[in-house]
Amino acid sequence: MGRGDVTDKQWAVLEPLLPKGAKAGRPPVWPRRQLIDGIRFRVRTGVPWRDVPVEYGPWNRVYDLFRRWQRNGTWQRILTRLQSLADAKGAIAWDLSVDSTVCRAHQHAAGARKEGHLQKEPPGGIFTEPHDHGLGRSRGGFTTKLHLAVEQGQKPMFIVVTAGQRGD
Repeated sequence: MGRGDVTDKQWAVLEPLLPKGAKAGRPPVWPRRQLIDGIRFRVRTGVPWRDVPVEYGPWNRVYDLFRRWQRNGTWQRILTRLQSLADAKGAIAWDLSVDSTVCRAHQHAAGARKEGHLQKEPPGGIFTEPHDHGLGRSRGGFTTKLHLAVEQGQKPMFIVVTAGQRGD
């Protein structure tokens, strides 16, 4: 087990929240726990998908699970369920602090497709994309504003991405 992998205690909480497989028959070659650890490794380190270590399974299987669950809203459902379980245990103080920061967009952000609906696969999955896609033009050029809400234990509760010129 790697340094950042899911512990047995964490897996006992997470496993019942995962969607059940629809197909009966032969078990999958790569266990979900291994693939989820690969997703967590990639998100934690920021490496490209192709650089996910092979002990987590083939990079394309790790990416496929991540993207499929992103499209159908599974990650959002898991987050909501985990937050409700933590709230039931009293582990969340609902006194939230909200702050925002402006991030300069990469120079290539200006070259995005104007008609995103013509894209083969929408990037947001089940969620609708905002018209400005979180990019705004301000005096500093293309910028994005990140709004983060954290509870008093400094656990992130929610993040919203808006165009850089939008107010808080």
